[in-house]
Amino acid sequence: MSGINAFEHGGNLYAKMRETGGGFSEILDFSANINPLGISDKIRQTLHESLESIIHYPDAQGYALKNAINQHYRVDSASITIGNGAVELMYILCHMLAPKRVLVTAPTFSEYERAARASGANIEYFYLDERDSFEIDIEKLMKRFTDIDVIFICNPNNPTGTLLTNKQLEKLLEVAKIQNTYVVIDESFIDFLPNADTYTCRHLLTQYENLIILHSLTKFYAIPGLRLGFSLASPRITMMLHAGKDPWNVNTLAQNAGVIALSDNDYQQLSQDYVAEAKLELYNKLLTIKNLKPYLPSVNFILINIKETAMTAKQLRNVMEKHNILIRDCSNYPGLSSEYIRVAVKHKEQNRILIDTLKRLLGGI
Repeated sequence: MSGINAFEHGGNLYAKMRETGGGFSEILDFSANINPLGISDKIRQTLHESLESIIHYPDAQGYALKNAINQHYRVDSASITIGNGAVELMYILCHMLAPKRVLVTAPTFSEYERAARASGANIEYFYLDERDSFEIDIEKLMKRFTDIDVIFICNPNNPTGTLLTNKQLEKLLEVAKIQNTYVVIDESFIDFLPNADTYTCRHLLTQYENLIILHSLTKFYAIPGLRLGFSLASPRITMMLHAGKDPWNVNTLAQNAGVIALSDNDYQQLSQDYVAEAKLELYNKLLTIKNLKPYLPSVNFILINIKETAMTAKQLRNVMEKHNILIRDCSNYPGLSSEYIRVAVKHKEQNRILIDTLKRLLGGI
């Protein structure tokens, strides 16, 4: 697959609404991995209260937001670059580093490849094996570092949900440091994990100047339409990112939403608890559906092998769309095929509708 379609994503509600003439409330979107609890009341209130401030330019320094990130994630403010979503920073990073050879695991989030190609890099894949449940073999991966300028690792990995501990990643960082390879770790789904300290590499930033962490705030806080994320890196890389970006790249509403979101401990705990229960409930119900093979989730999405249904991902996606349910066709992921779909974990009642629809289409227990 090539061209724009090779990098299609989930969450394309607007195309479906243009097609049907319907609205958001008429569509169940399982194709985008957004916190099922939705926008918090505190963010809603902050957005309302912030409307008058948009007559002014945003804070180019992002002072309050950086301070909130510093407090919540226990990181040095000097290591932070805020972005119009983590993806913006991914593109800026590739543009400024101008790598020649980039290594990505496959399957993984497609924007790593797209950002690297946009900067002129050649892409190499480290394919994950379905027989190993798509787990990353660190020892084998480290053998691929020769002449690699940048490697991207998504942790937890989208779309497989597989995880690497920070102890495993530190071994990788050591080897990459010797090879002069930058390691970009995307921790955009890590907030969903109650034991995130086992997996985050934030505490390793001062030890490894080749470590760069990307972090989206839109998924966990359910604000993808606002676009908000940040990166953590060494002072040199952070200065490079600031030099490469527009000074007002994060708007006032997004900055204010981020500040209040990071202070909302009740919402954070409730979200982790809810997803922890709902993901296993949905996984277990998927197991009861004939010819589906779901993979055990770590966060708020589930990868599913549909090979035994005799339907392709595109066919199943199209049938589900007729029921106003969007799922993620994973056939455009390098390392996957038309045998795979991904579904988000949503409200339990919405998950029940998904299960009931799949059972009607594919057969029950």
